[in-house]
Amino acid sequence: MEFAELIKTPRVDNVVLHRPFYPAVEGTLCLTGHHLILSSRQDNTEELWLLHSNIDAIDKRFVGSLGTIIIKCKDFRIIQLDIPGMEECLNIASSIEALSTLDSVTLMYPFFYRPMFEVMEDGWHSFLPEQEFELYSSATSEWRLSYVNKEFAICPSYPPAVIVPKSIDDDALRKVAAFRHGGRFPVLSYYHKKNGMVIMRSGQPLTGTNGRRCKEDEKLINATLRAGKRGYLIDTRSLNVAQQARAKGGGFEQEAHYPQWRRIHKSIERYHVLQESLIKLVEACNEQTHNMDRWLGKLEASNWLTHIKEILTTACLAAQCIDREGASVLIHGTEGTDSTLQVTSLAQIILEPRSRTIRGFEALIEREWLQAGHPFQQRCAQSAYCSSKQKWEAPVFLLFLDCVWQILRQFPCSFEFNEHFLIMLFEHAYASQFGTFLGNNESERCKLKLQQKTMSLWSWVNRPSELSKFTNPLFEANSLVIWPSVAPQSLQLWEGIFLRWSRSSKYLDEAYEEMVNIIEYNKELQAKVNILRRQLAELETEDGLQ
Repeated sequence: MEFAELIKTPRVDNVVLHRPFYPAVEGTLCLTGHHLILSSRQDNTEELWLLHSNIDAIDKRFVGSLGTIIIKCKDFRIIQLDIPGMEECLNIASSIEALSTLDSVTLMYPFFYRPMFEVMEDGWHSFLPEQEFELYSSATSEWRLSYVNKEFAICPSYPPAVIVPKSIDDDALRKVAAFRHGGRFPVLSYYHKKNGMVIMRSGQPLTGTNGRRCKEDEKLINATLRAGKRGYLIDTRSLNVAQQARAKGGGFEQEAHYPQWRRIHKSIERYHVLQESLIKLVEACNEQTHNMDRWLGKLEASNWLTHIKEILTTACLAAQCIDREGASVLIHGTEGTDSTLQVTSLAQIILEPRSRTIRGFEALIEREWLQAGHPFQQRCAQSAYCSSKQKWEAPVFLLFLDCVWQILRQFPCSFEFNEHFLIMLFEHAYASQFGTFLGNNESERCKLKLQQKTMSLWSWVNRPSELSKFTNPLFEANSLVIWPSVAPQSLQLWEGIFLRWSRSSKYLDEAYEEMVNIIEYNKELQAKVNILRRQLAELETEDGLQ
C-alpha cells in the first residue's frame, strides 16, 4: 500500500496551530506517511513534527468555512489546528485518521526511520540473556541457561534462552510447559546474592476443576528451596478470581501437592479496569475546575493511586519474603505477562542496587518486560482519549513507571536516572521511531526482523549526549535494600506525566538547573579542598624532615 493513497490533501497553507505553552502560530501544514508537520518558516519558531502513531483521537468542528481539528495525543497532549476551507479540513482529518490507525506493523515509522546520529552501540545486543546469566553464574552454580525454547518451540512469549534450575532437564521443562498457561513454565526472574533466594515467574497452572497435577512442575519449583525452608506463591489475583479460573481450565497450586509453599493472593486489577482508570484520571487532570471537592472526588473516582498502592504493596511483600524471611518466591496471575511483571520488576528495584542505575534499569525492562512477553503492541495501541476501545489496551507499563517514580521520589539519591528518563520510556512505549517496543513478544519481533530492519531505543539513549539529560545529579550509589512507604499519604499524583500539558514546568525546570549548578560548584570546591589538603600534608612532611 502506498501512503499517498491515504493522503487526500498533502499540504495546506495559512493553518493556525494552538498548543500548550506556545503562542499560536500560522504556517504550512504538511502530511507525510508518518508525520504531521507544521512549519511557520519564521525564525526562532519551533516546528511541530508529530508522529501519526502518537495520535489517539481527533475531533472536528466547523464555524462557517473555517474548520478546526483537535488532535488528542497518546502522551496526553492536546493540539488544535485551525484550517481554512471545509474540504481541506475534512480531507486532512480523514487522512490523519487513516494514517494513525495503520493495521500493518511493518508500515510503522521504525521501519522507515534512518538515524541522523552516529551509532556507537547496537542496543539490540546490549542486554542478551547470556550476559544476564553471567552475572548470576559467578554467585551460584545451581542454575543453567536452557535453550529448550529455541525457535519458540514451547512458549511463543518467552525468549529462546531462559534460566532454570540445573537439576531440571529440558524434557521435564516441556512437560511443565504443557501444564502452565501459554507454555509459561517457571523461570528465574531474580537471584538475591545476599542469601541465595530467588524470584521466579510463570503462567497459572492448568489444574482445572479436576485438580490436575504435574510432578515435573512440583519438582521444578521445589528445586529452588533449601532444605527445611518454605517458599511463597504470590498469586496476583483474588482467591475468588483464581477459583473462577479453574472452571476455564486454569487455577492455582493445591497445598496438597505443594506442601512446602504458602500461597498468598494479592488482587491487582487488569485490562479494561486499568484503562477506565486512566481515562478518568486524564479527564480529571484536563478539567479546568477550581473546585477542590470536585477535583479530589474525580481523582479518587479514577482509582489510579489505589492501583499504584496495590502493585507497590505486592512488590514489597515479594521483596520482604526474599530479604527478611529468607524464602524464595514464585509469582503469577493468569497469563503472567502483566501484573506478574509489574511485581517482579518492582521487587528488583527495591532489592537490587543495579536496577536503580540507568543500564541496570534498561536491562530490567529488556528482561522483565520485552523478553518476558509483555504485549506492548496490544496494551499501548491506544491511550486515554480513544473511544473505540478494544479489549486488550491497558496502561500496565505506565503504572509500573508511575510506581518507579513513587519510589524515586521517596529515595531521590538512590537512582542514577531522573524523572525525564521515565517520561521518555512512557512516550516511546506508545509512539516511537525505534523498534524496541514493537510487537507483543520475542517471537513476533523475530518474525518482523526488528534487529535487522529497525534501530533500538538503547542505541540512541546510551549515547553520552543523551545520557546527560537522563542522569540524576543527586545520585549516590546505595548498596542497601530500599523500602518504600505504601501508606496513602506517601503516594502522589505524578505531575510530570498527568499535569505536564496543563501546568508549566518553567519554574521547576529553573529550580532544577540551579540545583545542578550548586552540585557542580560543590564538586569543584571539594576538588580544591582535596588539592589544598594534599599540599598541606606535603608541607607538613617537609617541615618534619627539616
